Amino acid sequence: MEKRPVVLVVEDEPVLRMMAVDMVEDAGFEALEAADATQAIEILQSRLDIRIVFTDIDMPRGMDGMRLAAAIRDRWPPIEIILTSGYATPDTDSLPERSVFFQKPYVAEKVVEVLHRMAG
Repeated sequence: MEKRPVVLVVEDEPVLRMMAVDMVEDAGFEALEAADATQAIEILQSRLDIRIVFTDIDMPRGMDGMRLAAAIRDRWPPIEIILTSGYATPDTDSLPERSVFFQKPYVAEKVVEVLHRMAG
């Protein structure tokens, strides 16, 4: 059986994280989850098979999703990034290269479409 692409879901809100994980798994991907950016970086350091990071921008405890995305782009350039937020709509210029932004509440089908495109 072909290995499913791995998506890291980073979301501090447990219910939203669970919904995002379900969406990712229903789309045929393997989902990993992190409650904040610090945990996400720990996972990224230990798993070399992560293809896509799906992260909320608005997160407590230090690093937000934009800074996480910048760190990923810097340290793990091949990883694709999807950012989401219910508050801030970042300027296209401030988004890391090759990343996609979705305003919450996002349409799952549209996110899944992008996940499949990113996974190649």
